[in-house]
Amino acid sequence: MDMKVRHWVWLWLAPLAGAQPLSTLVEEALRNNREILAAQKKVEAMRQRPARESSLPDPSLSLGWASNGRPWPGAGLGVNATSNLGVMVSQEVPAPGKRKLRGEIADKEAAAAFDEYLVTRLRVVSRLKQAYHELHHAAVAIGFVDRYQELLENILRISEARYAVGRGAQQDILRAQTQLAIFETGRVRYEQEREARQIEIDALLNRPHGGRIEIPAEMTAGEMPAPLEDMLAQARAHSPLVGRGRDVVQGNELAASLARKDYAPDYTISGGYFNQGGMPPMWEARVDFKLPAYFWRKQRAAVGEREASASQARHEYAAAVLETEAGIREQYSEAAAARKLVDLYEKSVIPEARLAYESALAGYQAGRADFIALFTSFTSVMDYELMDHEEIMRFHVALAKLEELTGVESK
Repeated sequence: MDMKVRHWVWLWLAPLAGAQPLSTLVEEALRNNREILAAQKKVEAMRQRPARESSLPDPSLSLGWASNGRPWPGAGLGVNATSNLGVMVSQEVPAPGKRKLRGEIADKEAAAAFDEYLVTRLRVVSRLKQAYHELHHAAVAIGFVDRYQELLENILRISEARYAVGRGAQQDILRAQTQLAIFETGRVRYEQEREARQIEIDALLNRPHGGRIEIPAEMTAGEMPAPLEDMLAQARAHSPLVGRGRDVVQGNELAASLARKDYAPDYTISGGYFNQGGMPPMWEARVDFKLPAYFWRKQRAAVGEREASASQARHEYAAAVLETEAGIREQYSEAAAARKLVDLYEKSVIPEARLAYESALAGYQAGRADFIALFTSFTSVMDYELMDHEEIMRFHVALAKLEELTGVESK
C-alpha cells in the first residue's frame, strides 16, 4: 500500500522550502537586467533632445578692426573715416516653423525610445518567465524519472522473483533493466536542460553564475487570461511594438514637413558698433538671407527622400501590426490547445492509465497478466504524466509570449 501511495502522490503537492516566486524574480530582473538599464538610459538621453532641437542656433560674436596706414589695431583711428574698432553680434534664425517641427521630431524620437524601452522590458520578462517554466519542467521531470525508477525497480524485483521460481522470462528482466538505463539517459538530458535554464535566468537577472533558483513544486495550468479579441484590442492599445511603429511614422511625417520648410530661406540678423576715435561712432544692422538657389537639386531631393521614408515607415508599421496580431493568434492557439490537453490528461487519460497500471500490476503479481501488459501500462502512465506537465509548461510559455505581444504584463 505504501508503494502505491508513493506512486500516485504528485511531485508538486508539497512546495519546496525556500522557493523563489516568479514575481520576485521579475522584480529583480526589472531592477538589475543590463538590457533594461541600457534602454532606460537611452530614454533619459533622448528626452534631452527636444529642448536642444527647438532652440535657436548659438549667436556669433565678432571682434575686429579696420586700419589705415598701418596693419595694427587703431591705426588711423580718428583721422581716417574708414578706421575703426568694432564689435558685431549675429543670430541665425531658421525659417518660421522649423524650430517647432524639429522639437516635435525629437519628441517622437524620444517617444519611440521609450517604446523601445518597454519592448525591452517585456522581452526580458517574457524570456525570464519562459526560462522559469522550462526550468520548472526540467526539475519536475527529474523528479518523475526518479519516481519511475523506483517503481520500475520494484517491478524488476517482482520479475526476478518470478524468474527464480520458473514463472517469468529472462527477457522481462532485460527489458526492465534496459528501461532503467533509458531513464538514466533521460535524467542526464533533463539535468542539462535545468542547468541551461539556470544559466539563462542568472544572465537575465545579472547574477553571477553558480547560484541555484529554487522553484515551487506546485504548478497548475490555470485559465486563459482573456478572450482572443480582447487580447488583440489590448495589443492595439498597449503594445509598445505597435506604439513604436506609430511614433516612427509620425516622426517621419514631421521630417517630411520639415524638408518642405527648407524651400523657405533661413536668415541671419546682425548688429554692430564701431568706435572711430574722435569721429562719431558708426552703427550697423543687417539681415542676410540664405537663398535656396539650388532647390531643384537639393530641397526637392530632400523632400522626396523624406516622403519615401515616411511611406516606408507606414508600411513597416502596418507589417508590425499584422505580425503582432498573427503572433497573438498563434500563441493564443498554442495556449488554448495546451489547456485543453491538460484537462484531457488530468481528467481522463492519466486516471484511466493509472487504473490500467494498477490492474496490470495486481494481475502480474498474482500470475494472471504477463510482463508485456504490465510494462506497457507502466510506460503509458510515465509518458502521459510527462506529457501532461509538458503541456502545463507550454501553456505558461505561450502566456509569457502573449504578454510580450500584447504589452500587458500579468500580475
